[in-house]
Amino acid sequence: MNPDMILIRFGEFTMKGKNRGKFDKRLEQQVRKAIRAYENAEIKSTYGRMYITLNGEPYEEIAAKLKDVFGIVSFSPIRQVASELETIRGAALEVMQSLPERPSTFKVSARRVDKKYPHDSQEMNHLVGGYVLREMLGLQVDVRKPQVELRVEIQPEGTYVYSSVVPAAGGYPYGTNGKAMLLLSGGIDSPVAGYLGMRQGLEIEAVHFHSYPYTSDKAKEKVIDLVRRLSRFSGAPIKLHLVSFTDIQTALAQAGQDSLIITLMRRSMLRIAERLAETSGALGLVSGDSLGQVASQTLGSMNVIGRAAELPLLRPLITMDKNEIIRIAREIGTYETSILPYEDCCTLFVPKSPSTNPNLTIVQKTEQRIEGLDAMIEEAVAGTELMIISPEIRNVVETAGEDSWF
Repeated sequence: MNPDMILIRFGEFTMKGKNRGKFDKRLEQQVRKAIRAYENAEIKSTYGRMYITLNGEPYEEIAAKLKDVFGIVSFSPIRQVASELETIRGAALEVMQSLPERPSTFKVSARRVDKKYPHDSQEMNHLVGGYVLREMLGLQVDVRKPQVELRVEIQPEGTYVYSSVVPAAGGYPYGTNGKAMLLLSGGIDSPVAGYLGMRQGLEIEAVHFHSYPYTSDKAKEKVIDLVRRLSRFSGAPIKLHLVSFTDIQTALAQAGQDSLIITLMRRSMLRIAERLAETSGALGLVSGDSLGQVASQTLGSMNVIGRAAELPLLRPLITMDKNEIIRIAREIGTYETSILPYEDCCTLFVPKSPSTNPNLTIVQKTEQRIEGLDAMIEEAVAGTELMIISPEIRNVVETAGEDSWF
């Protein structure tokens, strides 16, 4: 079947009451951005739905774009025909005959929105279903668990006929639930956490800590590629803050508390991320923590680490196991990049026996004894390199207030 249109269904934000208009408008903007290369396609919004008239544009290419738009729960390729019984029957048969595999059971679900149409929904179920049965020998009706549900919607502007429902990303339109700063390590977990935060309507900026010369430019390029991948879901460029962590990490490693070094590192990272969040207008931090996965992600460790920041620390992966996280990473296209063997600063100076239940008082006293730690944090914030990452445009770099391009 060559569809005439695409019917788009919205996600859970349709329950947002008075704020509904804001969400609808933002989703339409996201859809327009996603399909802007297809100049002939036309978008029309109605209450709770959106339609794209293809006007000859390729359905498969547009469908691939729509699957990644947050806020779309599903969509369907549809035929729009005149609201005449024989025309509707013909379109229904064409839809059934064009299925990749011939089904053995089906049912018709008709919905008459245009009350001027002479046949009600139940009559249309029989009138369309009976015609399809006569034309496709061996097909049977199963109203409980059909292999195919043939849908017929009789609207004032015409009738829509379709059977396929394609699942999409769901969630909330990007940026409708505020902004947060993503702590992006370059591993498997944090890009998935960023994706899930974005799916819930968060606009994100990312912060990555590097320890040059201990970490290479390859590790930096890896993180840039991960942000570029995430920017495909945002429909907009994403800011990446690159923070030099060498001096801080060296000072922490020399503090004489080997078992606490990961805890101390992550607390300093949170302080820096919080400062960057405040200057960017972000109201929360996002991390890739998964409960119990490593020493720094036990409840005791997360308690002590999280107290370093006042902003809410969001952990989308908190109850997921590694297999679930890897599955999502593969689905969103970050896994192969994440497993590239380029070390980030989190893999440096790792103790043989890291503390899984650090003492907050000891951690705080250790930080107080590190000479110039606060000044080093301020210096790291001031020296942050800012990149604006997009899959389609050049990347802007800002360092110490100066802009450059590469």
